[in-house]
Amino acid sequence: MSWILGISGALCLIYFVAIMVFSGPGTSFAFIWLVMALVFGLAASGKIVGRLSGSGLPLSVRVSAATLFVTGLVVFVIVEILIFTGVAQTDPKGLDYVIVLGAKVQTEGISKSLKMRLDKAIQYGEDNPDTIFVLSGGKGEDEPVAEAEAMYDYMVYNGVPKERLLMELQSTSTVENIAYSRLVIENDLARRKEEEIRQRRRERLEQMIPAGPEGRPRLFGGIGPGDLAIEAPDKPVQIGVLTSNFHLFRAVQIGRKWGIPDIQGIAAPSELWMMPHFCVRECAAILKDKLMGNM
Repeated sequence: MSWILGISGALCLIYFVAIMVFSGPGTSFAFIWLVMALVFGLAASGKIVGRLSGSGLPLSVRVSAATLFVTGLVVFVIVEILIFTGVAQTDPKGLDYVIVLGAKVQTEGISKSLKMRLDKAIQYGEDNPDTIFVLSGGKGEDEPVAEAEAMYDYMVYNGVPKERLLMELQSTSTVENIAYSRLVIENDLARRKEEEIRQRRRERLEQMIPAGPEGRPRLFGGIGPGDLAIEAPDKPVQIGVLTSNFHLFRAVQIGRKWGIPDIQGIAAPSELWMMPHFCVRECAAILKDKLMGNM
């Protein structure tokens, strides 16, 4: 048992160092691997195993510790199953809006995770030319620019038309990503509906008013306000959220909680070597958001 614990501690320590070197000291929740390395190391030395297996602690304490460990393991497995439930599903087609969630922007450029999300968004945009993208992400204290601004520049540079891009610049968390992006979509829908009504009124006015000598519409009396009132047809707006595969479950659940009940998910790939860290971090984030009522 001691050598298994020792190897586990060494692997956790090596993984922590790898995250610091290749992903950077700013990687959130990375300290958990250092904590796990210390716990496994102490356990391997016999200081913990001896206490738990010997008579130093009452049976009730040892049973409680074992129960807590098994319960935590079961919860972790269940959450991980939920996380990857919808990842393999086919991307939904023809969405009106897709919220693209931001990620770390570094001084030297966008992070690998953010690049993968944006590349997926570009691919989706090529297959669905009418989709509008809401680029969501504010500016963190250690970021040179707002995430949405960096995302906008990247997508425009890669050929996405500017008129298909909207920016949400205030959010600092997934909950805020969804909540503020919903407001951006509502404002854009209102603007588009107003423009559509104005265009229909102009077209109907040109049909109702005879042309003058020069071919231009000529005003005349007898047209009442009711003759120009046109209702724009309402149709369900299809909204999706695009983020990394490990993050998709939480993003969709938060979207449903925050007023987008039919939100659909689009999964972007992630770095395979970082998946253990992402899974552990996301499990903690899901439990936190569930307890706080965000999902």
